[in-house]
Formats: sequence, C-alpha cells, structure tokens
Amino acid sequence: MISTTTLTAGVLALQGDTQEHLQVLRACGVMARPVRRASELDGLAGLTIPGGESTAMDRLIRAFELEQPLRDFIRSGKAVYGSCAGMILLADKVLDPALDGSGAPQRTLGGLDIAVRRNAFGRQRESFETAVRFTGISAPQRPVHAVFIRAPWAERVGSGVETLAEVRIEGANRAVAVRSGNLLATSFHPEATGADGVAAEPRVHELFVRMMKQEL
Repeated sequence: MISTTTLTAGVLALQGDTQEHLQVLRACGVMARPVRRASELDGLAGLTIPGGESTAMDRLIRAFELEQPLRDFIRSGKAVYGSCAGMILLADKVLDPALDGSGAPQRTLGGLDIAVRRNAFGRQRESFETAVRFTGISAPQRPVHAVFIRAPWAERVGSGVETLAEVRIEGANRAVAVRSGNLLATSFHPEATGADGVAAEPRVHELFVRMMKQEL
C-alpha cells in the first residue's frame, strides 16, 4: 500500500479557487502544490482542476501550452478530480459552449463520458447551498454540504460513468457528482466554506486521495 505522506497532488493554478483545494488536500494528509507549467505535472499522483470560469481556464490552458500535457495526464490512469468548472473541462461534451473571441466554441480536455450544461442552476445570484447524499465516501449516511456557484450539471451520463450524487430540480434528478475509473467530478464546491459558516467538506477530497492511492 502506498503511504499517503509520499503522495503529491497538484491543483491547476491558472484561474479559480486553487488555494482552497490546496488547503483541503493538505488537511487530508498529502503534499499538494500548484500547477502552472507542464513540467510541474511530473511526479504527481493526482491532479485537481478547480472551480472558476471554464472559458477563461480553457483560454489559459492553451496560452500556457498545457492542453496536450493535461490530456496526457488524464489518460495516464492517474487520479483527476474536477469541481464545477473542472467538471466542465473533464466532460467529453458541453451542451451550451461559450464562444471565444474568434467565435469558436470553448474546448474541453475530455475523458469523462458526460454531457454537461453550463450555469445549469442559474447565474451568480441563483447560487445556493444544500445537503446531498453522496455514495462512495466515508460515512455516506451523513449528507455532504454542497455549495453550488453558477454550477453545471451532467445532463447525460455514459454507461461507464457512475452517478455518485444527484439534486432534484424541476421534477428531474440531475447528476452533480460522477466518477469513471480514475476520474471524479462534482458540480459543487466541497472545498468552500458556506455562507452559514459550515466548514469545507473534506470527504470528497478524501475519496480523491484514496483514488490517488489506487485503493478503489
């Protein structure tokens, strides 16, 4: 068994809530460092793609010449976790892609056989917090405190993708956490502290760490 203390996780640090993910990962007992260059992927046991603005992250990934190195990392079999914008970037398809300055639709890194809808729950003013049932984590009988900020959902989930959590809205269950092999994604922010002062939810990152250790 691989010791947790020997593992290093990276957090993509081009845009978004990098520091919050770094803090939760370190609290889970692994070393964690920001990633801005392809060379900084070397030696990582896993990578987190944080929440932020998916279109800005797409542009910056290309500007920093990270697109192919990130695709290669995702396909290497190492654990990758994407939250919110990270879920969009891991999706194979975006149903409502934004357009860049040239009029071309935003691109994703892919890897997860899901189709996501951006800002599915609404804009910034429709952000909300709720408790969701989440399978595959420790103490699954205790709901996860989930913070949704301009969040996507997975509108289509492929046959090889497991839905770990759903939110029921407008009469339909929407997938807000999914996993396929080494890839994990949530549409919410478990690294965030809620408006009511509820501390960050570590159990999603603990699942990611177990995936890094290849225990699951």
